[in-house]
Amino acid sequence: MKVVRSLLVFLWMVVTVIPVGLALVVMSLFLNDTRLWWWFAVPWLRGVVEVARLIAGVQYRIHGMENLPAPDDMRRIVLCPKHQSTWETFFFPSMTPHPLAYVFKKELLYIPIFGWCLARLKMVHIDRSKRSEAWTRVAAQGRELMDRGKWVIMFPEGTRTARGSKGQYKSGATRLAVATGASVIPVAVTSGRCWPRRTFLFIPGVIDVSIGTPVSALDRDPGELMDEVERWIEAEMHRLDPLAYQTPAS
Repeated sequence: MKVVRSLLVFLWMVVTVIPVGLALVVMSLFLNDTRLWWWFAVPWLRGVVEVARLIAGVQYRIHGMENLPAPDDMRRIVLCPKHQSTWETFFFPSMTPHPLAYVFKKELLYIPIFGWCLARLKMVHIDRSKRSEAWTRVAAQGRELMDRGKWVIMFPEGTRTARGSKGQYKSGATRLAVATGASVIPVAVTSGRCWPRRTFLFIPGVIDVSIGTPVSALDRDPGELMDEVERWIEAEMHRLDPLAYQTPAS
């Protein structure tokens, strides 16, 4: 039954993403990226989360929603979430009161429809062939977008990690926050219990999303700040999903 439900969710995604994506590209001739975000991107992304909830039984609950700055709060923000699944990539845009700018590799821009949409939504892309220039570009793009009211989102582990494990936390997000005077918001997400990496199967259950308090990056060392973010996220992950971190009996 899990296979059938998972297939139905992915079928909905495939059937809807093409017309929505093409509509976004066409309407980009007439609308700015903020309106494209709220009118096209967010409804579709929220739809994925809701279809997974209704069909596949993937529920969620949010802790610490009050820690997110209000829609009229123009502080520069860098979100630093745990990354266990693709689920949170769909979920965060439907949760935050500000448009999000993901940081991604430039090659994604060349994927038909998906890449075209990314380009028109004005996010931060990295040209990994020009490493010496990449960081300068990320900082400049991030500052410009945050000053327009967008929040930058960077997964500090860089890639999805298995449930109950911890990847290497890299300081790119905190370097950006320090360079732009932003605040960092750590987020713990237990999505691996319902949509494990490297599988298309959804497992019915509840995903916990815990939002930490904003931490100012002013006069902070990026490495030390990322250590603080890592400690908070990992401690929260152990609290929210203790079974995943139990040591097997010998």
